[in-house]
Amino acid sequence: MSKSKPSLADLYLKPGKAVSDAALPKVTVVILNLNGKHHLELCFSSLLAMDYPSDKLDVLMVDNASDDGSIEFVKRKWPQVRLHVNKRNVGFAPGCNIGASLRGDSSVVAFLNNDMRVDKRWLRELVSPLVRGECVAVTSKMMSWDGKTLDSAGGGMNFHGMGLQYGYKEPPKHDYDKPRKTLFACGGAMAMDAALYDKLGGFDNEFFAYYEDVDLGWRTWVAGHEVHYNPESVCWHHHHGTSKRLPLETVRLIQVRNPLLSCFKNYDDDNLRKVLPVALALAIRRNLIVSGIPSDQPYRIEHARPAEPGADSSGIDKLLGKLRLKAPAKHGVAPITRIGVADLIAVNDLLSNWNHWMQRRAEVQSRRKREDAEIFRLFLRPLWCVEADPQYRQLFEGATRFFGVDALFHGLTLIDKDPAG
Repeated sequence: MSKSKPSLADLYLKPGKAVSDAALPKVTVVILNLNGKHHLELCFSSLLAMDYPSDKLDVLMVDNASDDGSIEFVKRKWPQVRLHVNKRNVGFAPGCNIGASLRGDSSVVAFLNNDMRVDKRWLRELVSPLVRGECVAVTSKMMSWDGKTLDSAGGGMNFHGMGLQYGYKEPPKHDYDKPRKTLFACGGAMAMDAALYDKLGGFDNEFFAYYEDVDLGWRTWVAGHEVHYNPESVCWHHHHGTSKRLPLETVRLIQVRNPLLSCFKNYDDDNLRKVLPVALALAIRRNLIVSGIPSDQPYRIEHARPAEPGADSSGIDKLLGKLRLKAPAKHGVAPITRIGVADLIAVNDLLSNWNHWMQRRAEVQSRRKREDAEIFRLFLRPLWCVEADPQYRQLFEGATRFFGVDALFHGLTLIDKDPAG
């Protein structure tokens, strides 16, 4: 008899029992802020109106050098909120880690985006699975700001690290109201056992922002622990409220780089050897799509004009001899889009720091308690192809088949619809 294929239903959990006030832990809720004054009224008003014992609630805003009056606003309006002000924008991941380090005697650290408002029971329901010992990290049901669609009902990713939010832009339905195991807890609305957060290294400071939550969740599963989604913990979100104001190429760089770094750290040796060649090939193809570099003339030798008789041919010989190091600028430059440059730097951040990332990888692998095969079903859509470009799709299908990546996830494609965002 053939074994039935895994389905999303295999990840669902039974709702747990209510947790008493006496059993609730002290929690530090870290809100990272960068020029988000316009968000803070609803964020802090909803947080401080929660149904959570006030003596067990510590609200901390970590400010990344805002210059919009955010700091003065919080000091004046909410003196009970603790403040830590960084001298510069250190990024989301380092900023959250700073907040976690300032939690004092809180046994749980929670993170909430500044562009959120929360339900009265948000924190109580967020930490309850931790109290019951069901998992070590929990994420919320995140709704769009108007509540008409989902922003996130837990997370997954494709095989080369592109994270996805389950249910994104879908109308509310019963499937999103069931507690479930999830690959990662969204950094915008999550709680985690503070001691384990420290032990696992928290968010990776080198990610700066984006996919740091995917990486932490993946590391948590690799280390033998579980991450859950609790739909009873509800919040509402302005999606990408801060990143919209940043230069596109700066966001693009970390969105391309960080999935590669996450894969490099978290796959076991055998699977990384299959995945990495495909991930790099796809990154190169995506780069050529956005770079503005022509794929034909003037680079094809069959279109080149022969040198005039008697012309000095030593230049090409010298160039070929130096290709091992770098192409000299005197041989000309070609235009490339800023996004194209960002993609190249993103890949180079891994390739040019190989020994460093091998060491970072060894740290993760030394804690391994769970096999990759047990984690793969949490990806939800491992063979999601992120680009519509025909040549990209051809490469995706051919390379995943040739390197055996598709076989790793046979029967584990659990979401049929392409995720967005």
